Amino acid sequence: FFTKRDAMAGKERVVELSKDNNRLPSWLATGLTGFLVLLVGGGLAFFLAWVSSGFLNTSDWPSFAGAILASLAILVLGWLLLRNSESQALPRWLAGLVLGAAVLRLAAGVIWMVALPSGGHGSPQEMAGYVMSDAYLRDQTAWDLGKSNKSLLKAFTGYHKADQYGGLLFISAEVYRYLGGAQHEPLLMVVFTAAISALAVLFTWAFARRVWDQRVASLAAWGLALYPEALLLGSSQMREAFTIPLACAAFYGLARYRQNHDWVSVVWILAPILLYLPFSPPFAALLLALLGLAALFMGPSLNLSSLVRQRWFWFLAGILAVAAAVGVWATWKQLAPGVHNPLELVPWWIQKTAEYQGHITKTTSGWIQKIFKNIPSWTHLPFLVGYGVLRPFLPAALVVSSQSVVWPWITLWRALGWTAALALLLYAPLRAWTKDNSDRFTRILLIIAWFTILLASYRGGGDQDDNPRYRAAFVGIQIALVAWAWVAQRRLADQAFRRVLIWLGIILAWMVPWYLRREYPIYWPVVDLFKTLGLGVATAALYTIWDWARRRARQKLPGEQRAS
Repeated sequence: FFTKRDAMAGKERVVELSKDNNRLPSWLATGLTGFLVLLVGGGLAFFLAWVSSGFLNTSDWPSFAGAILASLAILVLGWLLLRNSESQALPRWLAGLVLGAAVLRLAAGVIWMVALPSGGHGSPQEMAGYVMSDAYLRDQTAWDLGKSNKSLLKAFTGYHKADQYGGLLFISAEVYRYLGGAQHEPLLMVVFTAAISALAVLFTWAFARRVWDQRVASLAAWGLALYPEALLLGSSQMREAFTIPLACAAFYGLARYRQNHDWVSVVWILAPILLYLPFSPPFAALLLALLGLAALFMGPSLNLSSLVRQRWFWFLAGILAVAAAVGVWATWKQLAPGVHNPLELVPWWIQKTAEYQGHITKTTSGWIQKIFKNIPSWTHLPFLVGYGVLRPFLPAALVVSSQSVVWPWITLWRALGWTAALALLLYAPLRAWTKDNSDRFTRILLIIAWFTILLASYRGGGDQDDNPRYRAAFVGIQIALVAWAWVAQRRLADQAFRRVLIWLGIILAWMVPWYLRREYPIYWPVVDLFKTLGLGVATAALYTIWDWARRRARQKLPGEQRAS
C-alpha cells in the first residue's frame, strides 16, 4: 500500500514539474500580456477615431487611446476594490464578463453612431449619432464648455438646460478638455460610460452572492451584462451609466454589513451616495432612504446599538450630512424653484408630477385620449402608471410600424428584455410570501424594487423613454431578484411560476390583434381596450380552473396510471 502510494505521489510530482517547465517565466508572461493589451487597445483607438470622424481619418486616435487606458484603469480599480473587500480571489470568468460587458456597450455605441443617421427619424440628435436626445444636448454643451476658457465648475451653475444638476456635464467637459482632439468626438464619452456601466455587473454579482448564493450571483451578473435597458444606457452619454453601478455598490455595502459589521461596509454604503449627489440629489436622497428601509428589515443583523457607539460611524455620517447639505444648497433652485422650506419639498414634487401627468394626458396619443373620455377622471393617473409599468409594451413593439429602420428593432429588443424581467418580478412576490425558503431581507428588496418601478412610472407619466430610464436606476436590484426567482423555482418547482408565465402570455396574445387592428386594415370585432383586457383575464381564469381540475384528477389516479 505504501509503495503504491509513494509511486503515485512521485508520478503526480513529475507531472507538476513538467507543467512548471512548460510555463513561461512570470516576467515574460506579463510582458506578452501587456504587449497584447497595447496592441488591441491601439487598434481599437484607431478604429474608434475612424468611425467617429465619419470614416474620414484617424487623426484623433491619441484621444481614444487615452480614454481606453483610463477606462481600463477604472475597471481594474473597481476589481481591486471589490477583491480587497471580499478578502478572496474573485472568479476569473467574472473578469471576462465585466470586460465583455464593457466591450458590448461600446460596440452598441458604435452601432448607434453608424446606423442612426441613415436609419433613424432624421432628428438632430440622430443625425449626430446620439440614441438619446438628453445626451445630445448635454454632450454638445460639454464640448463647448471643455474647449472654452471657462472654469469647469460652471457646469454646476450656468447650464441647467443641458444638465439640471451638472455632474455629468462637468465630467464630460473635463474629458473633452484634457483628452479631446481637434474635433468633437461623441464616442470618446461612450468609452467611459461603457466601462463604468460594466462595473454594475461586478457589484451586482457581489451583492447577490452576499444576499443569496453563488448560483444566483452568476445568473444576476450575466443578466445585467445582457439586459437591453442597461446596455442601451451604458452605450450612450447618459448619467445612468454612472448612477446604476453606484446604486449597486451601495446595496452591496448593505449586504456586506449584514455579515461583517465593520467600517468598510459603511464606506461601501456612504461613498456611492456621496458620488451620486453631483448627478442627481433627489435620487441620492431616494437611494439613502431605500437603504435605510432595507436596513430596518435586517433584524438582529443590523446591530444598530453597536454601530452608533463607533466613532468612525459618526465621522462618516457627518461627511455625508455635510456633502448632502452642500449638494442641496447648490442645486436647490434647480431642484425646487420657488420652494424655500424643505418640508414643502415632497408636496411640491407631488403637485408638479401631477401637473406633468395632466400634460401627458392632454398631449398623449389619440387612443389614450379616447380611453380617457370613457373612464372616470380619477382613474386616469392609475391607468397611466399601470401602462408605464408595461412599457416598452411587447405587443405594440411587435406590431407598430415606423418610418425608421433602426428604432423598431431597438424597441422590440427593449420590450423583450423588460417583458422577461417583468414576468419573474410578478412571480417573485408570490414565491417570497408563499414559500418558506425566503427571508425578510428578500421581501423588503421586492418591496423596494416594486416601489421604484411604480415611482418611475408615476414620475415618467408612462413615457416610452423617461419611464424605463428612471426605472433602470435600480436595475441591479431588479435583475438580482429576477435571478433569485428563477433559481428558486428551479430548485423547488412551483406551479405558480408556470401559471404566471401563461397568464402573462395569454393577456399579451389578446393584445396583439388589438394593435394589429390599429395599424393595419384588418377586421377584429373587439375594439374596446378594457374588453380586450377582460378577455385576457377571463381566458387566464379559465386556464387556471382547467389546470387545477387536471392536476386534481391526476392526483386521484393510482400511482402507476399517474406515472404513465
